[in-house]
Amino acid sequence: MNANGNNRALIIPALGGIYTNLGQLSETILRVITGIALIVHGSGKIANPFGAVGMVEGLGFYPGVFWSPLLSVTEFVGGVLLTIGLFTRPAAFATTIILAVTIYFHGIVQGQGWGGAEKSILWTAILFFFVIRGASNYSVDAKIGKEF
Repeated sequence: MNANGNNRALIIPALGGIYTNLGQLSETILRVITGIALIVHGSGKIANPFGAVGMVEGLGFYPGVFWSPLLSVTEFVGGVLLTIGLFTRPAAFATTIILAVTIYFHGIVQGQGWGGAEKSILWTAILFFFVIRGASNYSVDAKIGKEF
């Protein structure tokens, strides 16, 4: 079995150790960068949690005074939780749902297709990875020894 956990032989076997040693670190870097990006993206919304009322109602989510603050908290707090690796799967799941809605809105409602939703598609794929995989060993989840 090689460093990737499968039986395929590596073309350059000497790289196996590098892949094994950096695998956890690369997942951690991806999780932290994704979390920070969500914090940055959600910081404006958390500063004005009712600022997106019109937008969420435009997506069909009524009442906007309920959904707008929920969106704000989910993006910002979800980003914080992902960054530190605490409750990683639920945080990734909640933000995955939000980003799936943005894919629908940009890609279908606004008719922009892939070109209007590419960032949301990418974010959704990354977050879905963490829904399934959870946090790496470099996380609060790992330190407390429990995760969802």
